[in-house]
Amino acid sequence: MPKLSVALWATCLTPRLNGVGAWIAGIDAKLAEAKAQGADILVMPELAAIQWLSFAPQGTAYRDEIRWLATQEPAALEGLKPLAQRHGIALLAGSMPVAAAGEYFNRAHLFLPDGRMFAQDKLALTPHEADAKNWNLSPGTALTVIEWRELRLAMPICFDIEQPELGAVLAGLNLDLIFVPAMTDTLAGYHRVFDCAKARAVEAQAAICAVGAVGGTPYRAEPEANVSGASVFLPCEEKLGASGVFAAIPPRGEDKGAGPMLVARDIPIDAIRATRAGAAEVWRGVWSAKHLSVDDPKSKER
Repeated sequence: MPKLSVALWATCLTPRLNGVGAWIAGIDAKLAEAKAQGADILVMPELAAIQWLSFAPQGTAYRDEIRWLATQEPAALEGLKPLAQRHGIALLAGSMPVAAAGEYFNRAHLFLPDGRMFAQDKLALTPHEADAKNWNLSPGTALTVIEWRELRLAMPICFDIEQPELGAVLAGLNLDLIFVPAMTDTLAGYHRVFDCAKARAVEAQAAICAVGAVGGTPYRAEPEANVSGASVFLPCEEKLGASGVFAAIPPRGEDKGAGPMLVARDIPIDAIRATRAGAAEVWRGVWSAKHLSVDDPKSKER
């Protein structure tokens, strides 16, 4: 009977660091805290690596941030690799910019206690992420499905979870948990991501674990706010509590410390699987619109 307890760390990006080593040390300490609270995995937000800009060369321009952050990625990965095995719990270390074949990707990394590592590139980019005059990131082209502890997992990043077509793909993969590391700078952005994540829980009949960053980044050339929280969403079924919310930290814009951590214990994987297998009140799998004709007056005018 597989089950999982998840720690979602809404990391505060405001504190300044003196190097990648300090960032790794903070994660090391948070893993120990999550382990002590019974968590099997610690999940961090999208672009938690933005905090590295607190020790970037003075005058680093906004459009150069991704390029500089990518230079720190090898040292960050080297420091992260032993942590999951050391603590005996998995680590989804948010995401970070990665340079590959002359392009830059926003890539999440999952480290498992058995030594395996999986990566997921962000698939759907926001306008400023894709803009050649801004971050100039490239989108990923593949969705990674991970099998661990008799569970099937995926980790789409932030804007990815808002895409209906990706939702349809996720719904057809028989997933148990979907992790969504996010970064949003407004309450509206938070709701776009988290409300769509809740919808995906219904569509995929899976648990969706979403977490975003909090706190401003005053050390950047163009400081930005971060508004988010953490939630575990389930299918909206009476047997699963009806509301679709298993656990949540409400959104916030600031934190006086390292950011709040939500520990959701014993997510009911078996009960969710039962709903996915046919025990849901009305859900009977992904509905196809291939047979649908559209009677639209506008189309008749053309």
